[in-house]
Amino acid sequence: MTKPKLLERPFSKELHPLTNRTYRVATAAIEACWLLVDRCLQYRIPGALIFGESRLGKTYAIEYLRLLIHRERPEIPTFHVQAEHKSTRSEGAFFSSLLRAVRHPEPNIARNSSKRKALHDRLLAVAEAQKSTIVVFFCDEAQRYSLHEYEWLRDVHDELAQCGVRLTTFLFGQERLCEQRARFQESGDTQIVKRFMVETLRFRGVLSAVDAATCLKSYDEHEYPIGSNWSFTRYYYPYAFDAGLRLEKSAHLLWDAFALAHQQAALAGEVEIPMEYFSRAVEIILLEGFLHDAVDFVLTEQHWTAVVKHSGYVASEQAAERNARGLGH
Repeated sequence: MTKPKLLERPFSKELHPLTNRTYRVATAAIEACWLLVDRCLQYRIPGALIFGESRLGKTYAIEYLRLLIHRERPEIPTFHVQAEHKSTRSEGAFFSSLLRAVRHPEPNIARNSSKRKALHDRLLAVAEAQKSTIVVFFCDEAQRYSLHEYEWLRDVHDELAQCGVRLTTFLFGQERLCEQRARFQESGDTQIVKRFMVETLRFRGVLSAVDAATCLKSYDEHEYPIGSNWSFTRYYYPYAFDAGLRLEKSAHLLWDAFALAHQQAALAGEVEIPMEYFSRAVEIILLEGFLHDAVDFVLTEQHWTAVVKHSGYVASEQAAERNARGLGH
């Protein structure tokens, strides 16, 4: 393999967001989520529910969606709220959690009424500072919320509305979240559904070579720093990239490698690749660019088969199946 000239990268690999796993790339599932989020914001829909199995990348999607809102609607403040697992429900703990999410300096104020007021004042102040009439909550692991916690959240929504600020809430969670919606409808708690669960969307993993191509194209095109002309693929394979290497062209090879691993391990169901393992496979390929980059370097079936093996996909799916069988008993 030949390297015709010394091509210096613009910064050390330790500073690259892929090395630190602080980057985000588009997926077909995230694109579907963005269409839903954009529609809710445009048509003043107060809340939506996004559900799917664990490990598919919902938390990853939340951060990407927040970046998209910041780019497309920079005036709208967004917050990532992590629903906490607790054996008992406490109004004080719930509002402390929300105060931490909105970065309040004193989330553990003594009185519950003081916490509610502090949250209200904080959200109004942020909306006023950004000249926005909308505040967005992305609630992760929302299947953990009880009816009481939804009622407390509804109070926050109503109090803000009285001050001219609309709280739009996107609930992300596992399959139980959709079941929870059905129970609220059956029990007559429709005020919760109408406020936070108007729209529903199933979140999916990578389902096809076409989905894989969407993800891989992001690595080929996403630049760091923005405007530098150094995409992720080019940074790790500068010689091969300039000679025409593009990860997107490997979409079928990568998909086939995951499908083969799925088949050989006799995993149940159709192939649905969680973003965690898909991105890990791609990251391994890119990081190996420091060793293998050359003008005539080509990504082969063997390359992708090897990185899928080391991605942890099969072990994770096998563990999930064992857990599911255990719960079935």
